[in-house]
Amino acid sequence: MDESSLTLIEKTFTFQECEDSQSLTVSIPEVLDSQYGMYVWPCAVVLSQYVWMAREELQNKTVLELGAGVSLPGVVAAKCGARVMLSDSAELPLCLRNCRRSCDANNLPGVPVLGLTWGRVSPELLSLTPLDVILGSDVFYEPEDFEDVLVTVSFLVRRNPHAQFWTTYQERSADWSIDALLHKWDLKCTNVPLEIFEANKTHLAGSTLPGNHTVQMMIITRKVF
Repeated sequence: MDESSLTLIEKTFTFQECEDSQSLTVSIPEVLDSQYGMYVWPCAVVLSQYVWMAREELQNKTVLELGAGVSLPGVVAAKCGARVMLSDSAELPLCLRNCRRSCDANNLPGVPVLGLTWGRVSPELLSLTPLDVILGSDVFYEPEDFEDVLVTVSFLVRRNPHAQFWTTYQERSADWSIDALLHKWDLKCTNVPLEIFEANKTHLAGSTLPGNHTVQMMIITRKVF
């Protein structure tokens, strides 16, 4: 695809706490072409709010975002002082270039962008530095991808036993469940209510995104026997 023909629009998001004067504003380029579809979805804003509220915990921590796309959570983590790596499928070069575009828009030239395909143990996956936090926004979108996502997460938390996978998902089906897959790959999850990190708002971070009330947040970790 000729990238010169892409229609870009920058969206601005401002994160802050109700009783705190501190705030963070980031700009995220969206690609509006119908065949491309790199948008900021509600899950990304909710996860970014959690990252913002955990900013002190993330100082100097190493963070990897999976399926980053527009990279909003990873950009927020980097702006909060984390050492961030962004990743998307090695088979989606346009998505990888979009990760870089988001870094450029927020003056983050040193953030690595990696091609990591879920479910595949690649040289890029094997050569990752030790991780503290893994981010994933709306990675549980297509049921056929669920196990591939968790295979990758399981691999990473086995290599980094104290690492946590912070992820948000949007409820799209009553049949949606990863419980059996969590058990299969020796993982456990803790649900995090949105009100705990002030994410239960209609216009979170100044966004006009609908459906925030259907977004759920959970932390997945290695099951210890």
